[in-house]
Amino acid sequence: MSILKDKVALVTGAGSGIGKHVALKYAAEGAKVIVSDIVEKGGKETVDEIIAAGGQAFFVMADTGKAEDNEYLVQQAIAKYGALHIACNNAGIGGPAAPTGEYAIDAWEKVISINLSGVFYGMRYQIPAILKSGGGNIVNMASILGKVGFANSVAYVASKHGVIGLTETAAIEYASKGIRINAVGPGFIKTPLVEKSMDEASRNALVALHPIGRLGESAEVAELVLWLSSDKASFVTGSYYNVDGGYLAR
Repeated sequence: MSILKDKVALVTGAGSGIGKHVALKYAAEGAKVIVSDIVEKGGKETVDEIIAAGGQAFFVMADTGKAEDNEYLVQQAIAKYGALHIACNNAGIGGPAAPTGEYAIDAWEKVISINLSGVFYGMRYQIPAILKSGGGNIVNMASILGKVGFANSVAYVASKHGVIGLTETAAIEYASKGIRINAVGPGFIKTPLVEKSMDEASRNALVALHPIGRLGESAEVAELVLWLSSDKASFVTGSYYNVDGGYLAR
C-alpha cells in the first residue's frame, strides 16, 4: 500500500539533487506533488519523470527567498489539488567561501534569505494550509553544519543552525494541532553542486571526513525524508535527524 496515498505534498528546490529525489519518492508513494524550483528546466524534468512513472505532479517556479513566492506556492497547491498535507522545505544554496571577517555582506544576505528566511516563509504559509487540510507534517532541510561549525562557511552554518531552531519552535507550537515538524541534516552529498564545484582532491578530502568512506547519495536522504513525512513517524516531532555517514560521530 502506498504510504502517502491521497496526500498533497510540496517540495522546494526539487529540480535536482535531494529535492528531486524527495519529490520522486513522494510521488512513488502516492502523493500528488507540487514541484518547485527557481530553475524551470530542472523542475519540469522532475515533473516529467513523475508523470512518466504514473504519478501526479505539476511545476511552479518560485524563489523561496521571497515571502510572496512561498505564499503563491501554497495557493497553487490548494487551487490544483484542494489541500496541502506535506511540505519539504529543501531549497538552499552554499554561498561563497570566505572567513567571517572578510565575508561579503551581500553574500551573507543572500544565503540567509534563501536558507533561513525561506524556510520561515515556507512554514508561515504552509502551516495554515496544512491545518485547514486536517493536519500533516513538514520536513526542513538543515545540514550537519546545523550542529557544528565549518571554516569559511559562516552564512551557511548560521542559516542551518537557524533552521533547526525554527523547526523545534514550530514543532512545539503545533504538536497538539496535528502538524509534525522535523529537520534533516545531510552530510556531504554527491549532488551536481558538489560534483561541479570541487576537484578530485577536494572531493577526496570531503570523503575522508565521513567514517563510512564515501559521500552520501540524494536518494539516501530522501528515504529519511519520506519516513518522517509518513504516519510511520507518527510520534516524531521537533527532532533533528542527521544522515551523514558518521560525520557527526567523529
